[in-house]
Amino acid sequence: MSAKKNYAGIPDEFAQLETAKVILIPVPYDGTSTWGKGADKGPQAFLEASENMELYDIETDTEVYEQGVYLSEPISEKSSPEAMVNAVHKVTKDYIKRNKFVTLFGGEHSISIGSIRAFNECFDNLSVLHIDAHADLRKTYEGTSCNHACAVHEASQNTNLVQVGIRSMDAIEKTFMDEEKTFFAHDMVNDEYWTDKVIDLLTDNVFITLDLDAFDPSILPSTGTPEPGGLFWYETLEFLKQVFEEKNVVGFDIVELCPNTNDKSSDFLAAKLYYKMLSYKFMGQAVDDDYDNTYNLDYKGGNTNLKFEDDED
Repeated sequence: MSAKKNYAGIPDEFAQLETAKVILIPVPYDGTSTWGKGADKGPQAFLEASENMELYDIETDTEVYEQGVYLSEPISEKSSPEAMVNAVHKVTKDYIKRNKFVTLFGGEHSISIGSIRAFNECFDNLSVLHIDAHADLRKTYEGTSCNHACAVHEASQNTNLVQVGIRSMDAIEKTFMDEEKTFFAHDMVNDEYWTDKVIDLLTDNVFITLDLDAFDPSILPSTGTPEPGGLFWYETLEFLKQVFEEKNVVGFDIVELCPNTNDKSSDFLAAKLYYKMLSYKFMGQAVDDDYDNTYNLDYKGGNTNLKFEDDED
């Protein structure tokens, strides 16, 4: 058995691959960021903060770690953006096929190209809920389609993409944007019903990709491209809780933490956010309940409904 640390320092009995319901994949990649560097150090800062977090969640009256959280080996591929995306895609899909609830922590937002691709291949009629300050819809940027500025372009073509919190973009991105499914920050602040409108646009199966710069920099400054006018803590939690309650969230990733050695508050917010999202996912589910999903895989040979067993294949 590996001598590596467990997620959040949880006891070994809750950290085994065979029995854990949740997989956490760190992706310490920062190969295409264009301003603040350091997202490759985000996963480690997140894990260190998680070790200092109380594991009882007051709101849900749960200790969700008891569902089991397996900390995967980090994805270290960085020879090229394309190779990194392919590695994320492969590892993510392999864990989905083991019938696990798969989560990832980046790393810059380009890692989501691989994770979204894997979930879209495994789940029928997938919605991608993109929570971010930036549209990230460029087809290519700086010579590659696997750039952080292109994080959800592929999703815009292949999934039901709904974007929330957007407040910075290039004009070219309007070419790929569905403005009926885009919630701009300046409109959200005056619309008390925006959460319900987002929910109405989502299909049953939802993957969440959350860039931490979606938060206002007054509560999360440690990110590579901070933008004023962002989301705050409790409104974000209220929204996420509603999504988890009303939809089948099949997985999520959190990206773009750029830790600052002089201020750990952003690291801790990211740690708390991850744990909250797990708490909402498994709220009301007993620890010994079987976690079971039916996946719809769209291979070249056609659609087949397959139920994956939690085996070693």
